[in-house]
Amino acid sequence: MISPDQIREHMEVIAADGVHVGTVDHMEGKDRLKLTKNDPAANGQHHYLPLEWVDHVDAHVHLKNKSQEVMSKWQTH
Repeated sequence: MISPDQIREHMEVIAADGVHVGTVDHMEGKDRLKLTKNDPAANGQHHYLPLEWVDHVDAHVHLKNKSQEVMSKWQTH
């Protein structure tokens, strides 16, 4: 399981298909990533992803889901 401590501000978030889906703003609690609203993929809104979607973390946050699925299911509040 991924620890929220592994995820840092400004890390790039990459979907399973290699597509950039956002940039980490910060962890919201212990189980949600908040993405920056200034990222080109964000359309001016903060988006939230559950920590369970994270596959692994290195210099980037890598998701288990493909970009189309991520963008259709992410939350805006």
